[in-house]
Order: sequence, then structure tokens, then C-alpha cells
Amino acid sequence: MGMSVTISAAAAEDAEQIFKLQYLAFQREAELYGNYLIQPLTQSLDSLKAELASDTVLVARLGDEVVGAVRGSVGEDGTASIAKLCVHPRLQGHGLGARLLRGVEQALAGDGGTTRFRLHTGHKSESNLRLYRKAGYAQVGNRTASDGVHLVILEKDAKDTDYAVSA
Repeated sequence: MGMSVTISAAAAEDAEQIFKLQYLAFQREAELYGNYLIQPLTQSLDSLKAELASDTVLVARLGDEVVGAVRGSVGEDGTASIAKLCVHPRLQGHGLGARLLRGVEQALAGDGGTTRFRLHTGHKSESNLRLYRKAGYAQVGNRTASDGVHLVILEKDAKDTDYAVSA
């Protein structure tokens, strides 16, 4: 490729690229569940812009193109919720998702008040489950989302994360 992928904080002007990437990247999930009404595919651009303004949002860039994204926020109880981790289909399977996950964990732990990380994925999403388990997450529950998809809820303690080995 000649260029390396960089990870940085998203800017407001990244909203449309993130929106298009999210739509593209979550097609595989929708197909897996036979459900094209999953939240990442039905989210409005205005809602995504609001998340950009309020949450921690990281993007992976290849040149000027946004090829990955992830969002997170820390609740009052110290639980950091991580959501909508997505990587462009042509770059999946090369460790970019793991880099984005480590990056958002590091950003969310920055103030020291974060006690644990929580995320969820669909129960059939084996590659996602593999990524999260490899990153130290363990299943703590499950629920059915409003779109009908059965979700696996995973967590890990923030103190179990070693940022020194971040790529």
C-alpha cells in the first residue's frame, strides 16, 4: 500500500466518512443476522454528529480516508462503554480493529476514573468475539437488542489493560 494507517481522535468534519464507513462495515453483520435494521445501519447522521460532540471517537486513517472507527464514553459509575467498532471490509483481518480497541481503551482510561470496559456484539459474530476475548474481555451477560439481535455483553477490568505494548 505504501502508506501506514494512523489512529487519532475524530474531528467533526469526519462525520460523513464515519457514517458511510459504518454503513459499509456493518453490512456483514446485517447479513449474518438477516436483519438490516440493526442500529449501526439505521443511525442518522445527526445522531452520529451528536456522538462525535459528546463521546470519545477515534478513527483510523489511510491517507485522507477514514478506514476504521470506534466510540466510547465513561459513565458516572466508572464503566466505559465501547461501541460501533468498525473497519473497512478491505482492511479487516490485519489487526486494525485490535489497534482501535486498544486506542479507545487508553483514551477512556485517561482520567483514571475508569474501572472497567464494557462492550457487546451479536452472538453469531465469531470474529468479533475472538477479537474481544483475545483483548481480555469475558462474557458477563446477554440481552436482546431492540432490533431483535441477541447480544453478548463482555467486560474487562480497566486495571487489566497494559498500554505499554500498544502498537
